[in-house]
Amino acid sequence: MPSRKSSTPEQLGLLFEAIGLIAGVDEAGRGPLAGPVVAAAVILDDLKPIKGLNDSKKLSPAKRERLYDEIRAKALCCAIAEASVEEIDSLNILQATMLAMRRAVEGLRLKPAKVLVDGNRLPVLKIAAEAIVKGDAKVKAISAASILAKVHRDRLCQALHEQHPKYGFDGHKGYPTPEHLAALREHGACPQHRRSFGPVREALGGG
Repeated sequence: MPSRKSSTPEQLGLLFEAIGLIAGVDEAGRGPLAGPVVAAAVILDDLKPIKGLNDSKKLSPAKRERLYDEIRAKALCCAIAEASVEEIDSLNILQATMLAMRRAVEGLRLKPAKVLVDGNRLPVLKIAAEAIVKGDAKVKAISAASILAKVHRDRLCQALHEQHPKYGFDGHKGYPTPEHLAALREHGACPQHRRSFGPVREALGGG
């Protein structure tokens, strides 16, 4: 009787990948001068569609908040992870972002067959993955991940504002606005400022 061992594993692998769970991954907070970078991973439930998913930057804060709650309620599973300011300063922002993405994927309760990541770079994963440029506007699971990451980080910035109100984190969310740079020059850096970022170094007299 002929053996079928040589072809079966490959066929099964392709079959399982085709019908397996797909996770979308995105991040928020690469550009700000303060706070952690946040990533989210989401596996949506096809039986519980969510209307209005889009790139989080194209949605109003109120709509993001509403969708955040709906995603958390309807997704098969989701996870939010961070890389700290200390990790950003020691690794660099790109590597810290990849670390946060990996943590988000590893935090999923269910293991996806494939991961779709917004952008053109992939974190190191033990799962098949694909980078999709502008994926947050093209793939619903990535859109959902972008919303979770953005809302979570905005909430962190609100808490940071309450701890350090003189910087105005509730408004600029850590981005290098003229108001933020002026506050940095006047007050120096708080513990959540990224000292490896040029504008922070310059404001502290580091050149």
